[in-house]
Amino acid sequence: MKIKIKPGAVYAASGDVVVRKVGREMIIIPFASGADDSENEPYFLNATGQVIWRRLDGRRSLKEIAEDLAGEFKAPVNVIEKDVIDFVEKLLARKMLVKASQT
Repeated sequence: MKIKIKPGAVYAASGDVVVRKVGREMIIIPFASGADDSENEPYFLNATGQVIWRRLDGRRSLKEIAEDLAGEFKAPVNVIEKDVIDFVEKLLARKMLVKASQT
């Protein structure tokens, strides 16, 4: 079942992950108890993923993050917002994020 993510939602890193920066790569290592092996595999973030990950701080909504990134990269907000939501969906499926709140 796909989770419906709203732009006003606020997410933060799960307490069940370790994040390491190795060279230019960022790796998220999940430690979800009771998860199957595929959920515990390391997740490698590309440059775009790293930029989004750093902003998932439990204080800013996905909409705020998208607006910030759209200004920074001079791209349409709706395109960036879709990318942010798609990224969050992937991380939620792997239990790497937790919902902090929703406005």
